[in-house]
Amino acid sequence: MNVEDRVKKVEALEKIKERALNMADQGADALEVRNFVQEGAKELAFQLPDVQAFKKAAEAAKLFKTSVGEK
Repeated sequence: MNVEDRVKKVEALEKIKERALNMADQGADALEVRNFVQEGAKELAFQLPDVQAFKKAAEAAKLFKTSVGEK
């Protein structure tokens, strides 16, 4: 992920955080706030995917599966 996309992602995460804190201050319950944060982060991941992080995670999963399969 290039620097500009990382900056956009951080800014979006800050906005999600700010809105979640406002929701909590206005009396939203913890489950509602948590769901908002999770959905916001998920949507952000689709809008600004981090291909490098995905490749690392896929490689780690592949290594885990091969090590478990050997036993």
